[in-house]
Amino acid sequence: MKKLHKYLMITVLIGLVVFPLNNLIAGNEDRTGEAGASELLINPWARSSGWGDANSACIRGLEAQYLNVAGTAFTKGTELVFSRTIWLQGTDININAFGISQKLGENKGVISFGIMSMSFGEIDITTVDFPEGGGIGTFSPSLLNISISYAKAFSNSIYGGINFKIISEQISDVSAQGLAIDAGIQYVTGEQENIKFGISMKNVGPTMKYSGDGLSFRGFVPGQENSLTVEQRSASFELPSLIKIGASYDFLFTDHTLTVAGNFTSNSFTKDQYALGLQYSWKEYLVLRGGYVYEEDLFSDFDAGRTTALTGPTAGLTIQAPLNKEKGSSFSVNYSYRASDPFSGTHSIGARINL
Repeated sequence: MKKLHKYLMITVLIGLVVFPLNNLIAGNEDRTGEAGASELLINPWARSSGWGDANSACIRGLEAQYLNVAGTAFTKGTELVFSRTIWLQGTDININAFGISQKLGENKGVISFGIMSMSFGEIDITTVDFPEGGGIGTFSPSLLNISISYAKAFSNSIYGGINFKIISEQISDVSAQGLAIDAGIQYVTGEQENIKFGISMKNVGPTMKYSGDGLSFRGFVPGQENSLTVEQRSASFELPSLIKIGASYDFLFTDHTLTVAGNFTSNSFTKDQYALGLQYSWKEYLVLRGGYVYEEDLFSDFDAGRTTALTGPTAGLTIQAPLNKEKGSSFSVNYSYRASDPFSGTHSIGARINL
């Protein structure tokens, strides 16, 4: 019965990834700008963003909730992560992310909770009479994503997970809410379990639509003498669905580990991306990583086809200290940098506690 359950779950997870594959593998430039909720494409975590999200096949712990939820199954006890990101420095856009992951017991899987909040500072309210704003107040747009996931080891080699996301966007007196699902699988092989493969599906869900008082106005209807409140209907928009396929290889030495990882991202509404990353680890006390993310027209100007401010290079580091060697608990500080043009890059700094 247990074997039947295991294979059934694996089949369901594979089906969730493969079934929409024909629709998701597109990278269609003609559809650029048609999707909303683009904050779902931003990695808020300091560790994995340091090597350009290339580690979708080998990511472990809570941060896997963003890249490949199957990686949360490797949580050994309790994990808490916090990260603060200055997105495209100079734009006053900040991202705060927090999450907790908990192992439920032997062979019972891991449940995780994560929250990402994106703020844009104070923006002047503008009207037809005051197109430059000033004197009539300000508003603060905010974006919020809440994730709840479950992952489990189905064998010594196969790990799978599923993630449910609540999406909330607010701009002045207009808002939109939505739901999305992620699913992922990781496969580990090799004599020293140093070869890893992964595939994940992200941001699949129903369309979203804005509503609120900001879409209403006072107007006159033909045949009526008195003005009425008229509500405009906003167009619905799709979520930025995608597929990630990755692989990694660990070169293991006595006290050192060198990991090479690669990832292909097939986007439904933007250009496909190729990521390559390299990570060096010394006893897990010091970790250095770097990466490069490429997409078509990356070396062109914006007026010649480039559609992203991120120019490719990424880098990061982790400094980790043991709290209790017997229990394997630890505390680490993480940092990552993503180059951009224009603006002064994206900086993320965070802390991680394993208990």
